[in-house]
Amino acid sequence: MPAHKHDHAHAGGGPHVHQAGQAGGNNALIAALLLTLAFAGVEALAGWWSGSLALLSDAAHMLTDASALGLAAAAAWFARRPPSLLHSYGLARAEVLAALFNSLMMLVLIGFIVHEAIDRFGSPREIDGGAVIGVAVAGLAVNLLVAWVLHRGEQTLNSRAALLHVLGDALGSVAAITAGIVIVTTGWAPIDPLLSLLVSALILVSALRLLREALHVLMEGVPLHVRLDAVGRDLATLDGVLRVHDLHVWTLSSGTVALSAHLEIRNLADWPGILAAASQAMDTRHGIRHVTLQPEALTAEPLVRGPYPLPSLHS
Repeated sequence: MPAHKHDHAHAGGGPHVHQAGQAGGNNALIAALLLTLAFAGVEALAGWWSGSLALLSDAAHMLTDASALGLAAAAAWFARRPPSLLHSYGLARAEVLAALFNSLMMLVLIGFIVHEAIDRFGSPREIDGGAVIGVAVAGLAVNLLVAWVLHRGEQTLNSRAALLHVLGDALGSVAAITAGIVIVTTGWAPIDPLLSLLVSALILVSALRLLREALHVLMEGVPLHVRLDAVGRDLATLDGVLRVHDLHVWTLSSGTVALSAHLEIRNLADWPGILAAASQAMDTRHGIRHVTLQPEALTAEPLVRGPYPLPSLHS
């Protein structure tokens, strides 16, 4: 019977490292939330005062952004909680779930915008172009400031989802400014729904990409920037390693990639050196810092040593 032993190598810590960076990212989300909420209130008052449905709709859009930012901030807080007896990896996946929910919210919002745009083609509405331009310019400034705050924070799936909401609203402000100018200068109202459809199409591409990435993480997929065959070959060509099997690479949370594998070796006495070499190779070549390896000592040399075969999914 081969000897079995699990060893962990954490070059720089486990899944709950970078606490300072995560706290900074959460502060950025909270600042963005407060800015968005404040302007949503101003825009709602301006829309009520001017009788502009466009401004009231945009205020509702910003409230949606605020809810997305609030969810993202809450998820970032949960992700910083330490591991427990029930959640041995902590709650880092909360950020991925928030990204999934926010991307789905964007798809619902896009559907609403498209529905409203089609409805306005059939029933044009009077729009106060001057009021729309003034408030939309201020809204664009606020959205760009919020986007800058989020961009300076830690980049995770969660923060990217929140940033997508904000950039979508910024595009909406640009479209509102353009529509307001056209309406004031020409009186051509259909420009408003036309630009809304264009913005929706642009946001849809990013929302679907983010949704795919979040689902990929939740399905324990190999990170898109990691080549599983290259990882296997690098492990299999280490001195003392005869063969690699049961290799798995997945994302624990944004920025934290994990690996587990069985390494068949000649002599268990060589294991400390092999483990150190494997840990360093995974970190420097593939950016994988959470490594769990199990050595298996073989009494005979395998008929074929390398190259690394495709990983078996079961023991």
